[in-house]
Amino acid sequence: MPWRPLDGETFPTLGYHVADQMAEFLDYVVTREQLEFLVAFYEIDPLTCRRIKTRAIIQRPRGWGKSPKLGAVGLSEALFEVVPDGWDAFGQPVARPWSDFKSIINVPVTATSDDQVQNTWAPMLEMARLDSLVNEFDVDPMDTFIGIPGGKIEPRTSSGRSIKGLPGQVAAIMDQTEEWVKGNGGLRLAQNIRNNSTKASGVTIESPNAFTPGENSVAEASARDWDLIESGKYPDLAAARQILYDHREAPADTDPSDRASLEYGLRYAYGDSSDHPDGCVIHNPPCEPGWAPIQRQMLAFLDTSNDPQVLRADFLNQITHATNSFVSQPDLKAIQALNKVISKTEPVTLGFDGSEGRKPGKGTADSTVLIGYSVTQKHLFKIGVWEQPDGPAGENWRPPVLQIEDAVRQAFKDYNVVGFYADPSAGWAGHVKTWEAEYAKRLKVRMSRDEPIRWRQKDLARTTDTFDQLESAISGRDITYDGSPELTSHFINARRDRRRSGYVLMKPEHDPDGSKIDAAWGAMFAYAAGIDALGAKLTKKKTAARRIY
Repeated sequence: MPWRPLDGETFPTLGYHVADQMAEFLDYVVTREQLEFLVAFYEIDPLTCRRIKTRAIIQRPRGWGKSPKLGAVGLSEALFEVVPDGWDAFGQPVARPWSDFKSIINVPVTATSDDQVQNTWAPMLEMARLDSLVNEFDVDPMDTFIGIPGGKIEPRTSSGRSIKGLPGQVAAIMDQTEEWVKGNGGLRLAQNIRNNSTKASGVTIESPNAFTPGENSVAEASARDWDLIESGKYPDLAAARQILYDHREAPADTDPSDRASLEYGLRYAYGDSSDHPDGCVIHNPPCEPGWAPIQRQMLAFLDTSNDPQVLRADFLNQITHATNSFVSQPDLKAIQALNKVISKTEPVTLGFDGSEGRKPGKGTADSTVLIGYSVTQKHLFKIGVWEQPDGPAGENWRPPVLQIEDAVRQAFKDYNVVGFYADPSAGWAGHVKTWEAEYAKRLKVRMSRDEPIRWRQKDLARTTDTFDQLESAISGRDITYDGSPELTSHFINARRDRRRSGYVLMKPEHDPDGSKIDAAWGAMFAYAAGIDALGAKLTKKKTAARRIY
Protein backbone atom coordinates (compact mmCIF):
# COMPACT_ATOMS: atom_id res chain seq x y z
CA MET A 1 0.00 0.00 0.00
CA PRO A 2 1.43 3.46 -0.91
CA TRP A 3 1.82 6.33 1.54
CA ARG A 4 -1.34 8.23 2.42
CA PRO A 5 -0.85 11.66 4.05
CA LEU A 6 -2.69 12.50 7.26
CA ASP A 7 -3.59 15.93 8.63
CA GLY A 8 -2.02 17.90 5.80
CA GLU A 9 1.32 16.07 5.82
CA THR A 10 3.55 17.01 2.88
CA PHE A 11 5.92 14.04 3.23
CA PRO A 12 6.12 10.79 5.21
CA THR A 13 8.42 10.74 8.23
CA LEU A 14 9.45 8.60 11.18
CA GLY A 15 10.09 11.72 13.26
CA TYR A 16 6.95 11.41 15.37
CA HIS A 17 7.57 7.71 15.99
CA VAL A 18 11.17 8.37 17.06
CA ALA A 19 10.01 11.14 19.41
CA ASP A 20 7.50 8.73 20.99
CA GLN A 21 10.25 6.14 21.55
CA MET A 22 12.48 8.80 23.13
CA ALA A 23 9.71 9.71 25.56
CA GLU A 24 8.94 6.07 26.41
CA PHE A 25 12.43 4.65 26.86
CA LEU A 26 14.70 7.66 27.49
CA ASP A 27 12.34 9.85 29.50
CA TYR A 28 13.23 12.55 26.99
CA VAL A 29 10.36 14.75 25.82
CA VAL A 30 11.23 16.94 22.86
CA THR A 31 10.12 20.52 22.45
CA ARG A 32 8.07 21.52 19.43
CA GLU A 33 11.20 22.98 17.85
CA GLN A 34 13.15 19.76 18.43
CA LEU A 35 10.25 17.74 17.04
CA GLU A 36 10.37 19.82 13.87
CA PHE A 37 14.00 18.81 13.46
CA LEU A 38 13.20 15.12 13.95
CA VAL A 39 10.34 15.28 11.45
CA ALA A 40 12.67 16.76 8.84
CA PHE A 41 15.60 14.48 9.69
CA TYR A 42 13.56 11.29 9.43
CA GLU A 43 11.85 12.23 6.16
CA ILE A 44 11.03 9.24 3.92
CA ASP A 45 10.84 9.10 0.15
CA PRO A 46 7.18 8.17 -0.56
CA LEU A 47 8.19 6.14 -3.63
CA THR A 48 11.18 4.16 -2.37
CA CYS A 49 10.25 4.10 1.34
CA ARG A 50 13.83 5.01 2.25
CA ARG A 51 15.16 7.77 4.46
CA ILE A 52 16.25 10.82 2.51
CA LYS A 53 18.55 12.63 4.94
CA THR A 54 22.03 11.22 5.35
CA ARG A 55 23.70 14.29 6.79
CA ALA A 56 22.31 16.83 9.25
CA ILE A 57 23.73 20.02 10.71
CA ILE A 58 21.92 21.67 13.61
CA GLN A 59 23.41 24.95 14.80
CA ARG A 60 22.05 26.66 17.88
CA PRO A 61 23.47 28.88 20.66
CA ARG A 62 25.18 27.50 23.74
CA GLY A 63 22.74 26.17 26.31
CA TRP A 64 19.96 25.52 23.78
CA GLY A 65 20.03 21.79 24.52
CA LYS A 66 21.97 20.33 21.59
CA SER A 67 23.98 17.82 23.64
CA PRO A 68 21.13 15.88 25.32
CA LYS A 69 19.17 16.01 22.06
CA LEU A 70 22.09 14.48 20.16
CA GLY A 71 22.52 11.88 22.88
CA ALA A 72 18.88 10.88 22.45
CA VAL A 73 19.26 10.70 18.67
CA GLY A 74 22.39 8.57 19.00
CA LEU A 75 20.62 6.07 21.26
CA SER A 76 17.63 6.07 18.92
CA GLU A 77 19.77 5.19 15.92
CA ALA A 78 21.50 2.41 17.84
CA LEU A 79 18.40 0.79 19.37
CA PHE A 80 15.06 2.10 18.15
CA GLU A 81 12.91 1.57 15.07
CA VAL A 82 14.48 4.06 12.66
CA VAL A 83 14.78 2.06 9.40
CA PRO A 84 11.65 2.35 7.19
CA ASP A 85 10.10 -1.00 6.32
CA GLY A 86 7.00 -0.28 4.27
CA TRP A 87 3.53 1.07 5.04
CA ASP A 88 0.79 -0.09 7.37
CA ALA A 89 -2.89 -0.57 6.52
CA PHE A 90 -3.46 3.18 6.86
CA GLY A 91 -0.65 4.10 4.47
CA GLN A 92 1.64 5.25 7.29
CA PRO A 93 5.31 4.25 7.57
CA VAL A 94 6.44 1.38 9.78
CA ALA A 95 10.02 0.77 10.83
CA ARG A 96 12.46 -1.71 12.32
CA PRO A 97 15.74 -1.28 14.23
CA TRP A 98 19.13 -1.46 12.56
CA SER A 99 19.78 -4.74 14.40
CA ASP A 100 17.25 -6.44 12.11
CA PHE A 101 19.43 -5.59 9.11
CA LYS A 102 23.02 -5.52 10.35
CA SER A 103 25.13 -7.84 12.49
CA ILE A 104 27.55 -5.03 13.43
CA ILE A 105 26.30 -1.69 14.75
CA ASN A 106 28.49 1.18 15.94
CA VAL A 107 27.61 4.75 16.90
CA PRO A 108 30.64 6.94 17.64
CA VAL A 109 30.19 10.15 19.61
CA THR A 110 32.99 12.36 18.36
CA ALA A 111 34.78 15.63 19.08
CA THR A 112 38.35 16.88 18.93
CA SER A 113 39.00 16.70 22.68
CA ASP A 114 37.88 14.66 25.67
CA ASP A 115 36.25 17.69 27.29
CA GLN A 116 34.17 18.41 24.19
CA VAL A 117 33.04 14.84 23.68
CA GLN A 118 31.77 14.72 27.26
CA ASN A 119 29.16 17.37 26.42
CA THR A 120 27.13 14.75 24.56
CA TRP A 121 28.49 11.59 26.17
CA ALA A 122 27.49 12.51 29.74
CA PRO A 123 23.73 13.01 29.10
CA MET A 124 23.72 10.05 26.70
CA LEU A 125 25.21 7.75 29.35
CA GLU A 126 22.70 9.01 31.91
CA MET A 127 19.80 8.15 29.59
CA ALA A 128 21.35 4.76 28.78
CA ARG A 129 21.24 3.81 32.48
CA LEU A 130 17.50 4.38 32.85
CA ASP A 131 15.53 1.29 33.86
CA SER A 132 13.03 1.94 31.08
CA LEU A 133 15.80 1.44 28.52
CA VAL A 134 17.83 -1.28 30.24
CA ASN A 135 14.74 -3.42 30.89
CA GLU A 136 13.58 -3.25 27.27
CA PHE A 137 16.86 -3.46 25.34
CA ASP A 138 20.01 -5.49 25.70
CA VAL A 139 22.30 -2.61 26.66
CA ASP A 140 25.32 -2.53 28.94
CA PRO A 141 26.13 1.08 29.88
CA MET A 142 29.74 1.40 31.07
CA ASP A 143 31.71 4.55 31.85
CA THR A 144 33.68 4.44 28.59
CA PHE A 145 31.18 2.80 26.22
CA ILE A 146 27.62 1.52 25.96
CA GLY A 147 27.40 -2.08 24.84
CA ILE A 148 24.56 -2.80 22.41
CA PRO A 149 23.67 -5.89 20.35
CA GLY A 150 26.32 -6.20 17.66
CA GLY A 151 28.51 -3.32 18.74
CA LYS A 152 28.78 -0.26 20.93
CA ILE A 153 28.20 3.43 21.37
CA GLU A 154 31.54 4.98 22.21
CA PRO A 155 33.14 8.42 22.61
CA ARG A 156 35.96 9.08 20.16
CA THR A 157 38.32 12.02 19.65
CA SER A 158 40.78 13.00 16.94
CA SER A 159 43.60 12.41 19.41
CA GLY A 160 42.43 8.87 20.16
CA ARG A 161 42.76 5.74 18.09
CA SER A 162 41.74 6.04 14.49
CA ILE A 163 38.08 5.84 13.57
CA LYS A 164 38.93 5.10 9.95
CA GLY A 165 37.16 2.00 8.68
CA LEU A 166 34.86 1.58 11.70
CA PRO A 167 32.38 -1.13 10.58
CA GLY A 168 28.62 -0.79 10.88
CA GLN A 169 28.63 2.94 11.60
CA VAL A 170 24.89 3.51 11.33
CA ALA A 171 25.13 6.97 12.89
CA ALA A 172 27.81 9.36 14.11
CA ILE A 173 27.50 12.39 16.37
CA MET A 174 29.94 15.19 15.49
CA ASP A 175 29.91 17.73 18.32
CA GLN A 176 31.21 21.33 18.25
CA THR A 177 32.50 21.11 14.69
CA GLU A 178 33.34 24.83 14.74
CA GLU A 179 36.44 23.65 16.63
CA TRP A 180 37.32 20.93 14.09
CA VAL A 181 40.23 22.30 12.06
CA LYS A 182 43.25 20.88 10.29
CA GLY A 183 45.60 21.58 13.20
CA ASN A 184 43.76 19.34 15.68
CA GLY A 185 42.95 16.58 13.22
CA GLY A 186 39.32 17.63 12.89
CA LEU A 187 39.23 17.70 9.09
CA ARG A 188 40.64 14.19 8.81
CA LEU A 189 38.29 12.94 11.53
CA ALA A 190 35.27 14.37 9.70
CA GLN A 191 36.33 12.78 6.42
CA ASN A 192 36.81 9.36 8.03
CA ILE A 193 33.42 9.58 9.74
CA ARG A 194 31.64 10.49 6.52
CA ASN A 195 33.39 7.70 4.64
CA ASN A 196 32.30 5.20 7.30
CA SER A 197 28.76 6.52 7.07
CA THR A 198 28.69 6.14 3.30
CA LYS A 199 29.95 2.57 3.53
CA ALA A 200 27.31 1.58 6.12
CA SER A 201 24.41 3.61 4.62
CA GLY A 202 24.34 5.52 7.90
CA VAL A 203 23.86 9.14 8.92
CA THR A 204 26.00 11.89 10.44
CA ILE A 205 24.79 14.72 12.66
CA GLU A 206 26.90 17.83 13.25
CA SER A 207 26.17 20.21 16.11
CA PRO A 208 28.35 23.30 15.76
CA ASN A 209 28.09 26.55 17.61
CA ALA A 210 28.57 29.68 15.50
CA PHE A 211 31.89 29.36 13.68
CA THR A 212 34.43 32.06 12.94
CA PRO A 213 34.73 32.67 9.18
CA GLY A 214 38.23 32.10 7.90
CA GLU A 215 39.24 29.35 10.30
CA ASN A 216 38.36 26.71 7.69
CA SER A 217 36.62 24.51 10.23
CA VAL A 218 34.33 21.58 9.47
CA ALA A 219 31.37 23.77 10.46
CA GLU A 220 32.44 26.48 8.03
CA ALA A 221 32.82 23.94 5.22
CA SER A 222 29.32 22.61 5.92
CA ALA A 223 27.93 26.14 5.80
CA ARG A 224 29.76 26.70 2.53
CA ASP A 225 28.11 23.57 1.11
CA TRP A 226 24.72 24.92 2.11
CA ASP A 227 25.48 28.29 0.52
CA LEU A 228 26.28 26.46 -2.72
CA ILE A 229 22.98 24.61 -2.49
CA GLU A 230 21.00 27.80 -1.92
CA SER A 231 22.77 29.58 -4.78
CA GLY A 232 22.21 26.64 -7.14
CA LYS A 233 25.93 25.94 -7.53
CA TYR A 234 26.10 22.65 -5.63
CA PRO A 235 27.59 19.95 -7.91
CA ASP A 236 24.50 17.72 -7.59
CA LEU A 237 21.38 19.60 -6.56
CA ALA A 238 19.30 16.41 -6.61
CA ALA A 239 21.63 14.89 -4.02
CA ALA A 240 21.33 18.06 -1.93
CA ARG A 241 18.03 16.69 -0.58
CA GLN A 242 20.15 14.40 1.56
CA ILE A 243 21.46 17.36 3.58
CA LEU A 244 19.46 18.95 6.40
CA TYR A 245 20.89 22.33 7.45
CA ASP A 246 19.04 23.74 10.46
CA HIS A 247 20.47 27.08 11.55
CA ARG A 248 18.76 29.96 13.29
CA GLU A 249 20.47 33.05 14.63
CA ALA A 250 19.31 36.33 16.09
CA PRO A 251 18.16 38.89 13.52
CA ALA A 252 21.03 40.76 11.90
CA ASP A 253 19.79 44.09 13.27
CA THR A 254 19.92 42.89 16.89
CA ASP A 255 21.51 45.71 18.90
CA PRO A 256 23.18 44.50 22.13
CA SER A 257 23.11 48.07 23.47
CA ASP A 258 19.31 48.19 23.18
CA ARG A 259 17.61 46.10 25.86
CA ALA A 260 14.45 45.32 23.90
CA SER A 261 16.40 44.45 20.74
CA LEU A 262 18.81 42.19 22.63
CA GLU A 263 16.02 40.43 24.51
CA TYR A 264 14.14 39.67 21.30
CA GLY A 265 17.34 38.53 19.57
CA LEU A 266 18.11 36.08 22.38
CA ARG A 267 14.53 34.79 22.51
CA TYR A 268 14.57 34.25 18.75
CA ALA A 269 17.92 32.45 18.76
CA TYR A 270 16.96 30.18 21.67
CA GLY A 271 13.48 29.42 20.38
CA ASP A 272 11.58 26.98 22.60
CA SER A 273 14.53 26.85 25.04
CA SER A 274 14.03 30.47 26.11
CA ASP A 275 12.89 30.79 29.73
CA HIS A 276 11.13 34.11 29.09
CA PRO A 277 7.78 34.07 30.93
CA ASP A 278 5.93 34.96 27.73
CA GLY A 279 7.17 31.77 26.06
CA CYS A 280 8.86 31.43 22.69
CA VAL A 281 8.68 33.86 19.77
CA ILE A 282 9.04 31.30 16.97
CA HIS A 283 5.61 29.67 17.28
CA ASN A 284 2.07 30.98 17.41
CA PRO A 285 0.66 30.37 19.92
CA PRO A 286 3.95 30.51 21.85
CA CYS A 287 5.35 27.43 23.58
CA GLU A 288 5.78 27.31 27.34
CA PRO A 289 8.97 28.84 28.82
CA GLY A 290 12.08 26.65 28.55
CA TRP A 291 15.35 26.62 30.48
CA ALA A 292 17.79 29.03 28.79
CA PRO A 293 18.29 32.04 31.15
CA ILE A 294 17.60 34.99 28.87
CA GLN A 295 17.93 37.70 31.52
CA ARG A 296 21.23 36.26 32.74
CA GLN A 297 22.57 36.23 29.21
CA MET A 298 21.54 39.84 28.74
CA LEU A 299 23.68 40.79 31.74
CA ALA A 300 26.70 39.19 30.08
CA PHE A 301 26.45 41.75 27.27
CA LEU A 302 26.68 44.57 29.82
CA ASP A 303 29.98 43.24 31.19
CA THR A 304 32.66 45.22 29.34
CA SER A 305 35.27 42.57 30.14
CA ASN A 306 33.49 40.17 27.78
CA ASP A 307 34.39 40.07 24.09
CA PRO A 308 31.23 41.21 22.24
CA GLN A 309 32.03 39.03 19.21
CA VAL A 310 32.29 35.94 21.42
CA LEU A 311 28.97 36.82 23.05
CA ARG A 312 27.33 37.25 19.64
CA ALA A 313 28.61 33.84 18.55
CA ASP A 314 27.82 32.00 21.80
CA PHE A 315 24.42 33.44 22.68
CA LEU A 316 22.99 35.10 19.57
CA ASN A 317 24.34 32.27 17.37
CA GLN A 318 25.57 34.89 14.93
CA ILE A 319 28.41 33.98 12.62
CA THR A 320 30.58 37.04 13.02
CA HIS A 321 34.12 37.42 11.73
CA ALA A 322 37.81 36.87 12.29
CA THR A 323 39.74 39.58 14.11
CA ASN A 324 41.19 40.95 10.86
CA SER A 325 38.04 40.58 8.76
CA PHE A 326 36.91 43.52 6.66
CA VAL A 327 33.24 43.23 7.64
CA SER A 328 31.11 40.85 9.69
CA GLN A 329 28.33 38.60 8.47
CA PRO A 330 25.70 40.21 10.75
CA ASP A 331 26.59 43.64 9.36
CA LEU A 332 26.20 42.34 5.81
CA LYS A 333 22.87 40.70 6.57
CA ALA A 334 21.65 43.95 8.08
CA ILE A 335 22.21 45.88 4.83
CA GLN A 336 20.76 43.34 2.41
CA ALA A 337 18.06 44.87 0.21
CA LEU A 338 16.88 42.18 -2.17
CA ASN A 339 14.04 44.08 -3.81
CA LYS A 340 15.65 47.36 -4.81
CA VAL A 341 15.32 48.19 -8.50
CA ILE A 342 17.82 50.36 -10.35
CA SER A 343 16.17 52.64 -12.90
CA LYS A 344 17.60 53.79 -16.22
CA THR A 345 17.67 57.42 -15.10
CA GLU A 346 19.25 57.45 -11.64
CA PRO A 347 23.03 58.07 -11.51
CA VAL A 348 25.07 54.86 -11.31
CA THR A 349 28.79 54.23 -10.95
CA LEU A 350 30.71 51.10 -11.94
CA GLY A 351 33.71 49.27 -10.48
CA PHE A 352 35.80 46.68 -12.32
CA ASP A 353 38.51 44.28 -11.15
CA GLY A 354 39.94 41.86 -13.70
CA SER A 355 41.78 38.55 -13.68
CA GLU A 356 44.17 37.13 -16.24
CA GLY A 357 42.90 33.60 -15.65
CA ARG A 358 44.53 30.43 -14.43
CA LYS A 359 48.28 30.14 -14.78
CA PRO A 360 49.71 26.68 -15.63
CA GLY A 361 50.71 24.83 -12.50
CA LYS A 362 49.02 27.37 -10.25
CA GLY A 363 45.82 27.17 -8.23
CA THR A 364 42.42 28.72 -8.82
CA ALA A 365 42.38 31.98 -10.75
CA ASP A 366 41.08 35.22 -9.34
CA SER A 367 37.61 36.36 -10.34
CA THR A 368 36.75 39.11 -12.78
CA VAL A 369 33.98 41.37 -11.51
CA LEU A 370 31.80 44.27 -12.59
CA ILE A 371 29.92 45.93 -9.72
CA GLY A 372 27.38 48.74 -9.83
CA TYR A 373 26.48 51.43 -7.28
CA SER A 374 23.36 53.59 -7.24
CA VAL A 375 24.41 57.04 -6.06
CA THR A 376 20.92 58.09 -4.96
CA GLN A 377 19.85 54.80 -3.37
CA LYS A 378 23.35 54.13 -1.95
CA HIS A 379 23.06 50.55 -3.14
CA LEU A 380 25.75 48.15 -4.37
CA PHE A 381 24.71 45.48 -6.86
CA LYS A 382 26.35 42.76 -8.91
CA ILE A 383 26.39 43.18 -12.67
CA GLY A 384 28.74 40.32 -13.48
CA VAL A 385 31.14 37.93 -11.76
CA TRP A 386 33.20 35.54 -13.87
CA GLU A 387 34.96 32.74 -11.99
CA GLN A 388 37.00 29.68 -12.89
CA PRO A 389 34.76 26.58 -13.01
CA ASP A 390 35.49 23.64 -10.75
CA GLY A 391 37.10 20.47 -12.03
CA PRO A 392 38.47 19.79 -15.52
CA ALA A 393 36.48 22.67 -17.01
CA GLY A 394 38.68 25.05 -15.05
CA GLU A 395 41.96 23.88 -16.58
CA ASN A 396 43.65 26.69 -18.53
CA TRP A 397 40.58 28.86 -17.87
CA ARG A 398 40.61 32.45 -19.06
CA PRO A 399 38.00 35.13 -18.40
CA PRO A 400 35.50 35.35 -21.29
CA VAL A 401 36.72 38.69 -22.63
CA LEU A 402 34.00 39.16 -25.24
CA GLN A 403 31.29 38.37 -22.70
CA ILE A 404 32.81 40.82 -20.23
CA GLU A 405 33.07 43.55 -22.85
CA ASP A 406 29.42 42.95 -23.73
CA ALA A 407 28.50 43.27 -20.04
CA VAL A 408 30.26 46.64 -19.81
CA ARG A 409 28.59 47.81 -23.00
CA GLN A 410 25.19 46.62 -21.74
CA ALA A 411 25.70 48.39 -18.40
CA PHE A 412 26.13 51.70 -20.21
CA LYS A 413 22.90 50.97 -22.09
CA ASP A 414 20.91 49.89 -19.04
CA TYR A 415 22.04 52.56 -16.58
CA ASN A 416 22.82 56.24 -16.37
CA VAL A 417 26.54 55.66 -15.76
CA VAL A 418 28.23 58.80 -14.44
CA GLY A 419 31.48 57.21 -13.22
CA PHE A 420 33.55 54.10 -13.84
CA TYR A 421 36.74 53.15 -11.99
CA ALA A 422 38.71 50.05 -12.95
CA ASP A 423 41.92 48.28 -11.96
CA PRO A 424 44.07 48.08 -15.12
CA SER A 425 46.31 45.25 -13.87
CA ALA A 426 46.17 41.52 -14.73
CA GLY A 427 46.24 42.19 -18.45
CA TRP A 428 43.28 44.59 -18.58
CA ALA A 429 45.15 47.87 -19.20
CA GLY A 430 44.35 47.80 -22.92
CA HIS A 431 40.67 47.19 -22.27
CA VAL A 432 40.58 50.08 -19.79
CA LYS A 433 42.10 52.34 -22.46
CA THR A 434 39.43 51.23 -24.91
CA TRP A 435 36.65 51.93 -22.42
CA GLU A 436 38.10 55.37 -21.73
CA ALA A 437 38.09 56.20 -25.42
CA GLU A 438 34.55 54.91 -25.88
CA TYR A 439 32.80 56.23 -22.77
CA ALA A 440 34.81 59.25 -21.56
CA LYS A 441 32.25 61.75 -22.81
CA ARG A 442 29.51 60.15 -20.70
CA LEU A 443 31.48 60.15 -17.46
CA LYS A 444 30.76 63.07 -15.14
CA VAL A 445 33.34 61.96 -12.54
CA ARG A 446 36.84 60.92 -13.51
CA MET A 447 39.99 59.62 -11.90
CA SER A 448 41.90 62.19 -13.95
CA ARG A 449 41.36 64.25 -17.07
CA ASP A 450 43.49 62.02 -19.28
CA GLU A 451 42.62 58.69 -17.65
CA PRO A 452 39.03 58.91 -16.38
CA ILE A 453 38.63 55.18 -15.62
CA ARG A 454 42.09 53.87 -14.71
CA TRP A 455 42.47 53.53 -10.93
CA ARG A 456 45.74 55.03 -9.70
CA GLN A 457 47.45 52.03 -8.15
CA LYS A 458 50.22 54.15 -6.67
CA ASP A 459 47.74 56.32 -4.77
CA LEU A 460 47.68 53.99 -1.77
CA ALA A 461 46.15 56.62 0.51
CA ARG A 462 43.10 56.90 -1.76
CA THR A 463 42.68 53.12 -1.72
CA THR A 464 42.98 52.78 2.06
CA ASP A 465 40.71 55.77 2.70
CA THR A 466 38.00 54.36 0.43
CA PHE A 467 38.11 50.93 2.06
CA ASP A 468 37.76 52.61 5.45
CA GLN A 469 34.80 54.68 4.21
CA LEU A 470 33.16 51.60 2.71
CA GLU A 471 33.54 49.62 5.96
CA SER A 472 32.07 52.52 7.95
CA ALA A 473 29.13 52.75 5.54
CA ILE A 474 28.45 49.01 5.90
CA SER A 475 28.78 48.84 9.69
CA GLY A 476 26.82 52.08 10.05
CA ARG A 477 24.13 50.74 7.68
CA ASP A 478 24.43 53.81 5.50
CA ILE A 479 24.40 51.74 2.31
CA THR A 480 22.69 48.56 1.11
CA TYR A 481 23.61 45.76 -1.28
CA ASP A 482 21.73 43.20 -3.33
CA GLY A 483 22.73 40.16 -1.24
CA SER A 484 24.31 38.34 -4.18
CA PRO A 485 26.22 35.23 -3.06
CA GLU A 486 29.41 36.39 -4.79
CA LEU A 487 29.44 39.81 -3.16
CA THR A 488 28.60 38.23 0.19
CA SER A 489 31.33 35.60 0.11
CA HIS A 490 33.98 38.00 -1.23
CA PHE A 491 33.19 40.54 1.50
CA ILE A 492 33.34 37.82 4.19
CA ASN A 493 36.59 36.39 2.80
CA ALA A 494 38.37 39.75 2.75
CA ARG A 495 41.00 40.41 5.43
CA ARG A 496 42.61 43.71 6.39
CA ASP A 497 46.22 44.04 5.31
CA ARG A 498 47.69 46.91 7.32
CA ARG A 499 49.68 49.63 5.58
CA ARG A 500 51.11 52.91 6.85
CA SER A 501 48.12 54.88 5.57
CA GLY A 502 45.45 52.38 6.66
CA TYR A 503 44.67 49.00 5.14
CA VAL A 504 43.91 47.28 1.86
CA LEU A 505 42.19 43.93 1.44
CA MET A 506 43.88 40.56 1.10
CA LYS A 507 42.81 36.92 0.99
CA PRO A 508 42.74 34.79 4.16
CA GLU A 509 46.20 33.48 4.97
CA HIS A 510 44.91 29.93 5.40
CA ASP A 511 43.32 29.85 1.95
CA PRO A 512 44.99 32.31 -0.44
CA ASP A 513 44.01 30.18 -3.41
CA GLY A 514 40.36 29.29 -2.88
CA SER A 515 38.91 32.35 -1.12
CA LYS A 516 38.00 35.12 -3.54
CA ILE A 517 37.84 38.82 -2.63
CA ASP A 518 37.71 40.48 -6.06
CA ALA A 519 34.07 41.57 -5.74
CA ALA A 520 35.03 43.49 -2.59
CA TRP A 521 37.64 45.38 -4.61
CA GLY A 522 35.16 45.97 -7.41
CA ALA A 523 32.65 47.28 -4.87
CA MET A 524 35.30 49.65 -3.51
CA PHE A 525 35.98 51.05 -7.00
CA ALA A 526 32.25 51.56 -7.63
CA TYR A 527 31.80 53.13 -4.19
CA ALA A 528 34.77 55.46 -4.73
CA ALA A 529 33.21 56.69 -7.97
CA GLY A 530 29.91 57.06 -6.12
CA ILE A 531 31.54 59.24 -3.45
CA ASP A 532 32.98 61.46 -6.18
CA ALA A 533 29.58 61.64 -7.88
CA LEU A 534 27.97 62.68 -4.62
CA GLY A 535 30.66 65.32 -4.14
CA ALA A 536 29.91 66.63 -7.61
CA LYS A 537 26.20 66.75 -6.67
CA LEU A 538 25.27 64.25 -9.37
CA THR A 539 22.16 63.04 -7.59
CA LYS A 540 19.48 64.04 -10.07
CA LYS A 541 17.92 61.51 -12.40
CA LYS A 542 18.68 61.91 -16.08
CA THR A 543 15.84 63.58 -17.95
CA ALA A 544 14.75 61.66 -21.00
CA ALA A 545 15.03 63.53 -24.28
CA ARG A 546 11.76 64.99 -25.50
CA ARG A 547 10.73 65.58 -29.08
CA ILE A 548 9.89 69.20 -29.86
CA TYR A 549 7.04 69.57 -32.31
